[in-house]
Amino acid sequence: MSSLFAQDEYLSVGGNRHSAAADWSITSGLLAFGADQNVGIWSPRNDSGHGISALLSGHTGKVTAVTFITPHRDGPTELLVSGSANGEIAVWRQEAEDQQRRCLMKTTAHEGAVNTVASLSQSRILATGGADAKVKLWKVQETGIEAVATLVLKPRFIPLALAIGSFPFTSSPDHAYLVAGGTRNDIQVYAIESLSSSPKFHHHATLTGHEAWVRSLALTQARDGDALLASASQDKYVRLWRFQLGGSKLTNQPAVLNGGPAASGTLSAKIQTVSAGEHKYSITFEALLLGHEDWIYSAAWSPTGSQLLTASADGSLSIWEADPSSGIWISTSRLGEIRETKGATTATGSAGGFWTGLWGPDGKTVTCVGRTGSWRLWQYDEASQFWAQRFGVSGHTNSVNGICWAPDGSYLLSTSSDQTTRLHAEWKRGEKRSWHEFSRPQIHGYDLNCIASTTPYQFSSGADEKLLRVFNEPRDIANMLHRLCQIPLPPELAQMPDTAAIPVLGLSNKAMDDREENDDDAEDETLDPAGTSNGLGTSLLDIQDPPTEDLLARHTLWPEHEKLYGHGSEISEAATPPDGSVLATACRASSLDQAVIRLYDTQDWNEIRPPLSAHALTVTRLAFSPQSAEYLLSVGRDRQWAVFKRSSETAKSWTRVAINVKAHSRMILDATWLAGHTTNPSFVTAGRDKLVKLWSRGAGNEGETNFTMRSSIARKGPVTAVSATSITASDGPRGVLAVGEDDGTISLHTVDANDELKVLHTVEVPRHFCPSKTINRLAWRPTLNDDGCDHTGQGSQLLAVASADGSVRILRIDVGRIGQ
Repeated sequence: MSSLFAQDEYLSVGGNRHSAAADWSITSGLLAFGADQNVGIWSPRNDSGHGISALLSGHTGKVTAVTFITPHRDGPTELLVSGSANGEIAVWRQEAEDQQRRCLMKTTAHEGAVNTVASLSQSRILATGGADAKVKLWKVQETGIEAVATLVLKPRFIPLALAIGSFPFTSSPDHAYLVAGGTRNDIQVYAIESLSSSPKFHHHATLTGHEAWVRSLALTQARDGDALLASASQDKYVRLWRFQLGGSKLTNQPAVLNGGPAASGTLSAKIQTVSAGEHKYSITFEALLLGHEDWIYSAAWSPTGSQLLTASADGSLSIWEADPSSGIWISTSRLGEIRETKGATTATGSAGGFWTGLWGPDGKTVTCVGRTGSWRLWQYDEASQFWAQRFGVSGHTNSVNGICWAPDGSYLLSTSSDQTTRLHAEWKRGEKRSWHEFSRPQIHGYDLNCIASTTPYQFSSGADEKLLRVFNEPRDIANMLHRLCQIPLPPELAQMPDTAAIPVLGLSNKAMDDREENDDDAEDETLDPAGTSNGLGTSLLDIQDPPTEDLLARHTLWPEHEKLYGHGSEISEAATPPDGSVLATACRASSLDQAVIRLYDTQDWNEIRPPLSAHALTVTRLAFSPQSAEYLLSVGRDRQWAVFKRSSETAKSWTRVAINVKAHSRMILDATWLAGHTTNPSFVTAGRDKLVKLWSRGAGNEGETNFTMRSSIARKGPVTAVSATSITASDGPRGVLAVGEDDGTISLHTVDANDELKVLHTVEVPRHFCPSKTINRLAWRPTLNDDGCDHTGQGSQLLAVASADGSVRILRIDVGRIGQ
């Protein structure tokens, strides 16, 4: 069967907080970045608006270093090299037949994290620096990678940054030099001889001046054969070093500071050298760049080498260039955030600093990633001569624990251990369609575990606290989603609050009007392209593109409507029926009295008593029967399932009608009802025993509540997530079951709609569409008719996937082709 039955509709994931874990290719225009233990691929200048195009899985540790190897004159393809926290490096190549990047090989490079990877321009030479205080030199071939030399750093320090350059004016360079910086205040310079045969390292110079660790090194080649090295440090300064051929002109050159010559030329430059064979560079201190107020994490030269981009923990990017007349280095542009109070928390939307700054291939685009995992993008406008911020890509930075669609399928909500809830929707403009993050309704102080959507304008979430919180959509968000995503406006729009904000030292989102929001902005502002500050209170009303990270983090919160108490431990699960009439919740439990299911009436948010009891350990999943809330299914770590029935459509009384105390041999992790089985309700359970079991109510009178296992599906690993939808086949309706496993595998199964629940077909989703870690949740997108019933058919349907690798994926599945 062709793999075309599945394709990526949307990928969302945050970038890793490592300054070396991203690179922007000059050749292909692609940006690669570490995303948990995956490598994300993004084309920032793609006119289609689509964000991340692929997530490359293969590493077993968090990706900490990424670099492209540009093809040299004889090289056929561009390669991508990535390093991870467990010391592995991997080489990736794009295959011509299907345009997928595949891992050529993976090998252990260091006995600790790979902190940095640097490549020698126009060659296949690569240098890696690891937490084992070693630098290794590699030769990269089309079929793999080979270690050719090892340098043990003395005095011992951990390299955090490397730069490697060749001596100029040689057709086939056999000599190069290496610059290493890290957990020392100085920078070491080495010569590398005999690159083509048996490379050897020789220490030549030590560059001093920094007063803290060196976090980044950037090297660029000047037209006259000189080279400029930029070193960025935790001492808040950037130092520039000139590598000049020979050095005959370097007798009394003054060191130039940011702002002018130092002490009228009384500071003479100390000259050091690095040489190999007949070639020699003289190294002198060139300039000290002042302006950042916190650690500087990265430095990068523009493609022309005339401008330097620095990213700092103070939440700003600076662009530096030398004045044409005086040669003095000055900051010409500053992008990002400026705040009166440093060290602001997530509650006030602080970016938490920028970890990596990169230049685009055209030299007119820059991007950076911050603490929230989002990539910000700026483009230089020639007409206005300002840097204008564009929308980038965003995503969770920790395990995604819960997802749910709005009842009408208009958007997807996700919640994560990164303590945020995010809203993903489809941007519609003309014939173009693309998915983006449009709102960050909740920024919390606890890890979030579950989420349930009550109405298209309300949801509830549970976290590592003993209560649940209910949120209502504000008017600003409703108007934005209506304008950009064509989502209908709520009937009660006039009664909705304008927006929301989090009070200082608070955890509850407070409803606010625009006037209050603008007052807050007067004290907490963002730099506009001109470098002046402006409030953002009305920006959400005017945007024509998906919101930037600045808006997402501070202006897309939802006001909190209610707190729900009653549980005695961390909330683990929440669920609502399609009509949203009731909210069922559970918490982590180790005893009968804690493992109860609490129900809340969503009209007045009063608890429906008494709570439902059946389990002795944590309830892992709750699921209401489709089309109505007649049945409630619960499964738990105690290996049993239970079914509860509502006494009547209007009554608030629930009764346990069935239980199986030995349903699985190990804990049950997920459960779902099968759609389309209205005469005899059927459900599915999945457990750590690697089995998916299908159950249906026995045929007979309407009062029969004996559920019997009809069939089962054996999988290779523990089954952690299931979700069901239905299709209309030529011989009648069929169920389609999506199954997710502990290792990230996804499989699809068609099920006969009769009482035997026979499994008809099984297909595996291609591995490159699947996450690299445990699948926590699967959810088919509901599509509703005017009568409110779930409408399914032969066409493609959307499957949302939440994973422990921090990714939210939406797969487009052609359900009609399963089994063909």
